[in-house]
Amino acid sequence: MTQIDVKQKVLAANMEAAAALRAGFAASRTLVVNLISSPGSGKTTFLERTVADLKGRLRLGGIEGDIATERDADRLRRHGIPARQILTGGSCHLDARQVRQALDDEDGALSALDILFIENVGNLICPTNYDLGEDFKVVLLSVTEGDDKPFKYPAIFSKAALAVLTKVDLLPHVDFDLPAVRDQIRTLNPEGRLLETSAKTGAGMESWYELLSSALAKKRA
Repeated sequence: MTQIDVKQKVLAANMEAAAALRAGFAASRTLVVNLISSPGSGKTTFLERTVADLKGRLRLGGIEGDIATERDADRLRRHGIPARQILTGGSCHLDARQVRQALDDEDGALSALDILFIENVGNLICPTNYDLGEDFKVVLLSVTEGDDKPFKYPAIFSKAALAVLTKVDLLPHVDFDLPAVRDQIRTLNPEGRLLETSAKTGAGMESWYELLSSALAKKRA
């Protein structure tokens, strides 16, 4: 059996598990968002700000993927929401069966939610092809990473329904061509959206919350 055949079998098994997850999320009317980025993009900080601002209005939960440590899940738990850490032990992405196991291990704590955030392992390549039963993928890019990332990693920027630019409060201090990034993302995904945000100052966060609210309402219509 070739390496391609093995990969196809793995992806097919993941698709089956993801379909079951999606059916369960549809039944519970839970909006599920899969966040993907490279390490250091600020996605956990972005999630922390989101949880701090929305936890009084919505029932939120998180699943955190990392190679090691419970640190990211602990950061969300400190904000008073249920969070489960998945330790991949070296794998560079989450898969649907891991998400299913995480949900089962929490004994229902992650079942009665309005929104479930899945923070994938820090990587712009491996998580792209793995469906986790989510409603949509979000790719995050920080201004400190450089302005060449969309064209260097086109698959995720093409597939993600939303691109979030983080740490825009640092724009005056870094060499980052914002118009070029806008053009790259528009070229790769004409139907996608780009939000420019700062979890530190709150810039752009209300637009993110409005998008979540609209997606949740659409799912429950």
